[in-house]
Amino acid sequence: VRPHPGVPRVPEVSALSWVVADARSGEVLAAHDAHRRLPPASTLKTLFALTVLPGLPGGLRHTVGADELAGIGPGSSLVGVAEGQTYQVADLWRGVFLNSGNDAVHVLAGLSGGWSATAARMQAKARALGARDTHVRSPDGYDTPGQVSSAYDLAVFGRAGLRNADFARYCGTAEAQFPGRGGWSYGIRNTNRLLTGADGVEPYDGLIGIKNGYTSHAGNTLVAAARRGDRTLVVTVMNPQSGGGFTVYEEARALLDWGFGAAGRVEPVGSLDALRARPQP
Repeated sequence: VRPHPGVPRVPEVSALSWVVADARSGEVLAAHDAHRRLPPASTLKTLFALTVLPGLPGGLRHTVGADELAGIGPGSSLVGVAEGQTYQVADLWRGVFLNSGNDAVHVLAGLSGGWSATAARMQAKARALGARDTHVRSPDGYDTPGQVSSAYDLAVFGRAGLRNADFARYCGTAEAQFPGRGGWSYGIRNTNRLLTGADGVEPYDGLIGIKNGYTSHAGNTLVAAARRGDRTLVVTVMNPQSGGGFTVYEEARALLDWGFGAAGRVEPVGSLDALRARPQP
């Protein structure tokens, strides 16, 4: 951080890597080990959505086949996609963003050319956005050898996602209904507790969502965005080393609070546009 005189100190956080950035300008206000390559868990679904969502209109209807649900990793988070059931694509996206459903990701990847092709497209999308720390092996974020991202890259994905109206709507949805068998539906709730206030985590004022994640290898990860007045901040927190499973939310809260207090009073230490591919002449 490069603070002007009188700027509050950056809060002490235990995350292995973190970033605070201005979503409009792309300026990085403060960071710690921002390019450290770490497993991203389900925050990688931000890149999946950036890559796949524009080509799959929400109103499209699809009947799920058994092959589309094959190969889901053991212990994966699921929303309850069922073989033979017909869904709107919008239902599947809500399953991805709210329940972090790897089953929904598998179906959407199948509709978008298949698992391997989707991973390759995600990799190309990451490079085009200047996210050079990311290596995609499993589009759903499931722990896979060699799959890594960084706090910087995840902030790039989160910022880019907010520019897509569908992405922004899905990532900011707190609760929805998901179709079940026989014409009935059941409620699903966003697992981003800064958005919902679940499990005793106080909701963050002005939060507009994005994505959390957890695996035993990655620990807790979070990309969060909040708006106050005409300023929007994006924060990434990766794998806090102290506290319990909800520490990731409290560390993100502290960094957002600092960012709103310090914005305009620090010199940027980098830019989320710094590594973006430039068009060839």
